Amino acid sequence: MLLFRWLIMLCLLGAAVCFAFYAGTGQERYKRLGWITLKWTLLAAAGFFIVLILERVA
Repeated sequence: MLLFRWLIMLCLLGAAVCFAFYAGTGQERYKRLGWITLKWTLLAAAGFFIVLILERVA
């Protein structure tokens, strides 16, 4: 559980770094990579929390 939280935080930090690179350089590839990282991180986090909620219910 703690490992998963750290992985989510590191992925969110990676997305933030990509957006900072985009702001600094203006290269579209950093923005695209940041959005992809953010999207998959949020989907993985949502899936993890759905599993936790279903365990509490069942």
